[in-house]
Amino acid sequence: MEHLRLFIAIGLSLLIFIVWNFFFVDKKKDTLPQETIKAEQLAKKAPETQEKLATVTAPSLKETPSEQTKSSRTITVNSSLYTVKISEKGAVFKSFVLKNYKETINVDSPLLDMISPDLTGGTVRVGFADNSLHGFNDAVFSAHLEKDTLDIKNEPQEISFSWTSPQGVVVEKKYLFSPETYMIGLNIIVKNDSNQTIKDSLILSLFRSMSEKETRYGFEGPSALINNKLKQVKIKKIKKQNIFQGDIKWIAVQDRYFMSSIVPDAPVAASMRLSFNDDNILENEYVQPEFVINSGDQHALKYMLFFGPKSMKVLKSVDYDLVKAVNFGMFDILAKPCVWIMDFIYDHFIPNYGVAIIMLTIFTKVILWPLGSKSYKSMADMKKIQPLMAEIKEKHKGDKKKMNEEMMGLYKTYKVNPMGGCLPMVVQIPVFFALYRMLYEAIELRHAPFFWWMNDLSAPDRLFRFDFAVPFMEPPYGIPVLTIIMGATMFFQQKMSPPMGDPTQAKMMMMMPIVFTFIFINFSSGLVLYWLVNNVLSMAQQYYITKKKA
Repeated sequence: MEHLRLFIAIGLSLLIFIVWNFFFVDKKKDTLPQETIKAEQLAKKAPETQEKLATVTAPSLKETPSEQTKSSRTITVNSSLYTVKISEKGAVFKSFVLKNYKETINVDSPLLDMISPDLTGGTVRVGFADNSLHGFNDAVFSAHLEKDTLDIKNEPQEISFSWTSPQGVVVEKKYLFSPETYMIGLNIIVKNDSNQTIKDSLILSLFRSMSEKETRYGFEGPSALINNKLKQVKIKKIKKQNIFQGDIKWIAVQDRYFMSSIVPDAPVAASMRLSFNDDNILENEYVQPEFVINSGDQHALKYMLFFGPKSMKVLKSVDYDLVKAVNFGMFDILAKPCVWIMDFIYDHFIPNYGVAIIMLTIFTKVILWPLGSKSYKSMADMKKIQPLMAEIKEKHKGDKKKMNEEMMGLYKTYKVNPMGGCLPMVVQIPVFFALYRMLYEAIELRHAPFFWWMNDLSAPDRLFRFDFAVPFMEPPYGIPVLTIIMGATMFFQQKMSPPMGDPTQAKMMMMMPIVFTFIFINFSSGLVLYWLVNNVLSMAQQYYITKKKA
């Protein structure tokens, strides 16, 4: 059974190694010839034969050659939560600065802008699937606002942008900004004052500058709530499938901590269409069902926009099921309650997320206490019968079958479960991975300080900073003090466990703390803190049970 315990321990360490390799080792990018890439891009621009987004169109409403291009203004809207700049060129968002979040942990860091300067065309763009309004993509709207600045304070305020084609088709984008919320209303109205019928599908798009390189941790990229199920599409998978259909409640583009989203007025059978170009620009299009606007009629569409943090608390408050965008993977059912508990401790007891993690660890340990006690009792019993086990091994070292029979009889006589000592570690694995994802993606821990050098619980702990690279360590380089202490607790915990009969196996078991220390070097300090506190509590429980059994 000692071999079994060793194999379980090695298996668990290999599992951690596999996860470490998956999360922390760069994967080679699939490279394609430039000719192939260009061909795929041309194919994407071609009509989608298998998807009938809007195959029947009215005659094009072309502008006259005399139409002149006017200059465009930029309107700045200020609220208590953000500052957004809207260009009359397309009536798009050119900048969206969050006032409660900085780019980095540095004191002099600028506030975070959700729209990268690389995104020259802005986001929240409107288009038509069949280009029934030629020249609309270059349209310069007119803002119905005398000033270039609007402050949102006590009540919601609306800004209307309109563009009129030479034939009389009017397109309006009306933004409704409200104080104390990240939700923004958007009404799009198409008035057909021409003498032709318009038959097309309206497209509302989100754009984001992103890397094709897959994140090593959580999900980043386009997502949607389709048929009440969360759909997350990895950027590298867009080439295989870029159109998703169903009853769409919202579409979004998200990164580690923030997301932008389009929420239609009501879920309808629509399409999400994705593209990713050579300039690393991701486009997520919400394609409305086809509409027909006769001459003299108009068509109005209502949406809500969300630009803000992926905070469960914030997303729940705005509703629309946007909270489902926060997903911690296969252990999501364990991770989300942990976020709730941390927030509760932070809001009602001590406003320090490091302390909240410690209290969460204690809470988890209390829940698992009966199972841990049973396991440590088994380990204590195993330690007591070690001399008898050694005698049996010596007596039957030439007859393995007889030795195993005697061992099983010994376990039965003393009512010892040789597997009992491994249960705590096995049970902790789901909790570990749930906390791993949660502590990496929970925006509450972004730039959250604990004490002294640990000023960001979402980042690896580093005391001091080195100008040279350290093996196995990702930048920034420094002394991982908390990780070293955690490794030391694992070493002492291992010393408290029943000794292995085989010296070689015993040495391998004593190497485990070193292996785990190197693995944890690049984990977030919040996760290392959890593992450290859990080890200390486990040692205290094991010591208590052992003394009680003595």
